Amino acid sequence: MEGDVIKTDTAGRICSALPLWVPKAARHYLVHIETGSSIRELARRSGCHASTVLRQVRRFESLRDDPLVDEALRRLGSSHFASSSERSTRGRKPMTAAFNPPQTPTEETIDREARRVLRRLNEPGACLAIAKDMEKAVVARDSADGRTIRTAVLDREIAEAMALKDWIRCHSQGRVARYRITQAGRSALKRLISQDEADRHGFSEAPMAFADQHRDYDDDSKSRRGIRYNVSESPLTTLARRKEKDGSPFLSAEQVAAGERLREDFELAQLGPRVTQNWEKFLIGGREAFGPRSETGNGSQKARDRVAAALADLGPGLGHVALRCCCFLEGLEMTEKRMGWSARSGKIVLRIALERLKRHYDEREDGWSPMIG
Repeated sequence: MEGDVIKTDTAGRICSALPLWVPKAARHYLVHIETGSSIRELARRSGCHASTVLRQVRRFESLRDDPLVDEALRRLGSSHFASSSERSTRGRKPMTAAFNPPQTPTEETIDREARRVLRRLNEPGACLAIAKDMEKAVVARDSADGRTIRTAVLDREIAEAMALKDWIRCHSQGRVARYRITQAGRSALKRLISQDEADRHGFSEAPMAFADQHRDYDDDSKSRRGIRYNVSESPLTTLARRKEKDGSPFLSAEQVAAGERLREDFELAQLGPRVTQNWEKFLIGGREAFGPRSETGNGSQKARDRVAAALADLGPGLGHVALRCCCFLEGLEMTEKRMGWSARSGKIVLRIALERLKRHYDEREDGWSPMIG
């Protein structure tokens, strides 16, 4: 939980410093309903007009119909606001076992997960689904044949924070609530990608809108190059919409799911601390592609091991096209040029790679599910 500063308000209640990622309007709303502070008092503290705070309070009161926003406000209220008598008994051991709510996520954790999840939600037809008692939220999208493919999984607390920051918005309620990315979420994705690019290359100029660069090394010159792509479209998504002459999809749902699983493991593998890794050398020479294991988190290392096993099974040729198109999101034309292939042959090689990748997952996990994470 961020912030250890304890403050006492006029209503005699005690509140700990709210996390920095909580929007200012949500802070005003929480302080107003949890401590009883008046609108005018909050306006004086913030240096704004009372009508501004009133509109913020009314807006978040109406947003409580959203299940994730409501739960996020409840969690923050119970975690950061308490009466003096309640706080005095917090350090005592309870007579019976009590439920301990999850810790409030930090801003670093939210941004790290948002880089991965918002990319998925920005894809055409993608939505985030979550039920009332689910600990995890699932990002899914419809495939070309009408089947649903799950592309990401995230903790409920992260989904609540994203809804509170208006990065996602509920468009369908029921037993399962469904959320879509908002314009604010797309702007946040652009900012996070720019920050990630600046951190990777050291104060380099910001990339183009909704574009990203992955580190790539040419086999001859070893010079660093940038691979740009549209976040809302990936080569696999584009190819999955193509049809054969008989009307059947060019890629089966199982092949698409296998490619999505490889991409998700690749993205999860990048979440840990920075390590020295060169996927190209791993494919070409079969040498160790990673730095010391002790420098990485357990979850990220497992994801790296799964990607390494899949690429080793595919081999240099098929592994290259799977890595570039599914993980680096490089276009098929660029891949054909880099590999020295004839025009329009990349999609055939990629389909063969995806079929072999599907067989790899089937053999290792005995009827694996497209569920990832």
